Amino acid sequence: MTTAPTVEMHRGIMVVRDDLFPGGTKARYIGRVFEGADEAVYASPAEGGAQTALATVARRLGKQATIFVAQRARPHPRTLEAARFGAKIVPVAPGYLSVVQSRAREYCRNTGARLIPFGAEIPGAIEAIAAAARATGLEPAEVWCAAGSGVLARGLAAAWPKVRRHVVQVGRDLSPHDIAGASIHRYPLAFGKTALLTPPFPSDPHYDAKAWETCLAKHRPGGVLFWNVAPLAMP
Repeated sequence: MTTAPTVEMHRGIMVVRDDLFPGGTKARYIGRVFEGADEAVYASPAEGGAQTALATVARRLGKQATIFVAQRARPHPRTLEAARFGAKIVPVAPGYLSVVQSRAREYCRNTGARLIPFGAEIPGAIEAIAAAARATGLEPAEVWCAAGSGVLARGLAAAWPKVRRHVVQVGRDLSPHDIAGASIHRYPLAFGKTALLTPPFPSDPHYDAKAWETCLAKHRPGGVLFWNVAPLAMP
């Protein structure tokens, strides 16, 4: 049974507070990777929210989460949080994401652990997001969200195919297919940089906060919904 997200009004916009769901939106479905597997591995950007989602779900299921991430002098709060939840952290140098992903693949080949693809795009992800969106009971006129891999955007498109949909690109270049034909707005700062504006609700400064900032500047008034994916990382 799908747990309906909490929805609040902020600045005249309906905000889906999935930061209140333990582990955030990805935690709604990422547990599927543990079906038939005791260990799941993810290659993450240092600031990536999937670290929290995977570690949260793995702890609940009694499974092992392993996260490969760029080595830093001081790990990002996301990584420290995942470690507190019981995830095994494997720092990688040099920390280019391509190198981090290569080391994660090699680890899985050697151990038989299950590798989670970029963006946690796994079977059932789109359907789980769409089910959560429908569970709000809302029929918005316009929907906004951040987009890294585009999984969230495609899930929201499955729930609300006829509404105006907007995504804020916060990382790699996205194609129309990645985000189910939504309008793309490119945030001007790199993923590793934080948003210029702090939202009036807990929001990841590398991800959701950038989309909120853009949404405030560009949305059309009336019936606007914003999807807040993940909780703040606790240092």
